[in-house]
This record gives sequence, structure tokens and C-alpha cells, in this order.
Amino acid sequence: MQIFKFGGASVKDAQGVKNLVRVLKTVDYKNTLIVVSAMGKTTNALEQVVQDYFQNKKALQSSLQEVKKFHNTIIMALFDTNDSSSETHPIFKKVDALFNELAAILKSNKSPDYNFVYDQVVGFGELVSTTIVSAYLNEIGLKNNWIDVRPLIKTDSYYRRANVDWEATQKNIKKGIDPKVLNITQGFLGSDPNNFTTTLGREGSDYTAAIFAYCLNAESVTIWKDVEGVLNADPRYFENAQLLNSISYREAIELAFYGATVIHPKTLQPLQRKEIPLFVKSFLHPEFPGTRISKDPKLDPQTPCFILKRNQVLISLSSLDFSYIVEENISHIFNLLHQYKMKVDAIQNSAISFSVCFEDIYENLEDLLQELKAKFKVNCYENVSLYTIRHYTDKTISDIEKGKTLLLKQLTPETIQLVTK
Repeated sequence: MQIFKFGGASVKDAQGVKNLVRVLKTVDYKNTLIVVSAMGKTTNALEQVVQDYFQNKKALQSSLQEVKKFHNTIIMALFDTNDSSSETHPIFKKVDALFNELAAILKSNKSPDYNFVYDQVVGFGELVSTTIVSAYLNEIGLKNNWIDVRPLIKTDSYYRRANVDWEATQKNIKKGIDPKVLNITQGFLGSDPNNFTTTLGREGSDYTAAIFAYCLNAESVTIWKDVEGVLNADPRYFENAQLLNSISYREAIELAFYGATVIHPKTLQPLQRKEIPLFVKSFLHPEFPGTRISKDPKLDPQTPCFILKRNQVLISLSSLDFSYIVEENISHIFNLLHQYKMKVDAIQNSAISFSVCFEDIYENLEDLLQELKAKFKVNCYENVSLYTIRHYTDKTISDIEKGKTLLLKQLTPETIQLVTK
């Protein structure tokens, strides 16, 4: 069995859905499970719905209608609207039912927990997109089985970044998936022990594909993107980005850990455990070979790899009495970082100082700083940039440093990290 994952960019409009069909017909879709993300910028639009729910109730209906209107436009372009019976086509009722369910959740919700509400709302992006794609494939003769992923992938209740219960998930997937038919399901989603929807983190659809591959002992996973494969740098920020033909699991995990956005950080571990190759290919040019990520230790070509993470926070701590920053202090700092859900991306320490660069995903920075200031002298720099270079050279370092204020520099034999303002 093979697993295909199509992201939001690949199904951002009706033409994208039709192109998905072209991809399936170009490659072989026998014994295939397709994981599909929300269409286009739907996740962002639903995040606005959540924000309006908590902060601007007057705009809530309008923001909901915008999401529904966007999907209705795609439906009208995909299904024959000249037919007098088009208004009774099952897809309209199915999508209406999903939006009615979403509205009912917002109306009946009693929880003040933003992260809980976020997961209950944002997950509808994937439910609607897969409903539309599945219906369209059936319409043109590509018979498929639509699957609600939530009863299959079980997680804890860490909303917005849920952890998978592998034992329950594997049991559910083996029981719930027929590998002999074309299956379509949602990325990004799971459910907790109380059957509330959970999400696996942004870009979590890649991870979903890996979960299914692991549980089904798949032959391969292919992530279809709008680029030819994995590049050595993000072309939005770096000139002359190169295609990497092949990468080892270890190298790809390193790149993902440091923030390469082409692969979700959690995606590679389950694939590595069963040595399932991952292909990153272009949905615009499905005939191109793309990038293969596998056990092969070679990086082809051998070239520096660049990763940029923007909107980071750098805090530098020193003890109030000039005592050493030792195990007890570091343990206290990391406990606070964990408590306030900060995603740490770089650390550096000396005898009397400790610096950490992180993402404030949950907007808990002010509370964290108040706690730290009780024990340390704190310098905080917001909106800084973190550059990571794998297989760096002296020239690549000087090119990054040029014209910037350097706040932190961390060097190992294979990797350098630079925090700049």
C-alpha cells in the first residue's frame, strides 16, 4: 500500500482538485490512501473564526460565511451547475451539514479554553475538503472510500499539539482501513479519550501520512507539494536554492528539527523505524523524480542547507548574585519553558548566563518573564530571526552575518545557529 498526502496548496481551488486527479492518473493509485489538508488558506480563515468567537462576536457570522462561500465556489466549479438537479446533489447537503455542525458547536460550547475551541473549529477545514474531493472523485468515476480519521488516530488532550496513542491508533487503523480500495481521509486531526477533536500541530498532515504508513506497513509515502522536492533553502528567503535528490532519515530529521518547513518534525521518526521511504514530489510535475528520503546515508548533492525561523524570542538570563548557572537553575528554567508551552529552538549557556531562543506559540511570554525575573536578571529580544546552516562554510556564515546585529552564535562541527536582529 502507498500513502499520498496533498496539502492545502494542491487543493486551493477547483483547478487544484482536478489536478489532483491528473496526478493520480499519471502515477498509479492502486492500493492507495490519500491524506488531504484543508483547502488553500482555510485553516487561517478558521483561526479567524476562533478569534472572533472569543473577541468579536459581531463578526463571527461574517467570518463563518466567508469560509462557507469559499468552499461553495469550489463546489460550483467542480460539479455541473447547469443541471437542474444540481442543487440537490448530495455534496451540497453534506457540506451544509458540516457547517451546521460547526455552528452548533460554537453555539453550545461552554469551555473558555481557547486551545480546546481551536481544535473543535479548525478541524472542519479538513472534513470539508476531503468531503468535496471524495465526492468529486466519485463523480468522475474514481470510486473511493471517505474515512473520518478522528476515531482512528487517538491522542491525549494536549489541544493544538496532541500526542498520539500509538497502541490504540495502530489497532484502529488496521481494523478500519481496507487497503485494497482507494481511501481518502483528513490530515492534521485525531481525537482524545472523550472523542473531542484534537490537532497534531500546524503542518500535521505530513505526520498523519506517516502514522498511516507505519500502522499499515506501507510501501512508501509521497508528499505532493508545489516545489520539485526538498530544497537546501527556502527560495522565499534565499537565492539559488538547490533541489536535494536524496537525503538520509537522519539528515532530514536534523533539518526538520531545526525548522525546515518542507517536512513536519514528527513525520520522519515512524517512517525511519520501519524504513519506509518518503518522497517529496511536485503536484505540478508528477513525472519528476522529486526527493527521496530513506536509509541511504548520502546527501545528494553535498551542499550547505539553510533554515530561517522568524518572529522568535531570545531571552538571556544571568543570576542576580553572580552565582553559577548550574543544573538546579537550568532545570528551573526548562520547567518554566515547559509550563508556558514554549517551543525551544536554540540554547547557549556559560558559567553565569543562559540564553534560549524559542517560539511563543501560545502567547505566554509576559507570564514567563514575570516568573523568570523573580530569580534572574532578564534581557528579552522579540521578533528576532534564527538562522541554522547545516554543513556550513566560512562564506555561508559571513553572508548571513552581513548587515545584521548578531545576538547569539552557536557552532558545532556540522551545524551553526545564528540569532540576529
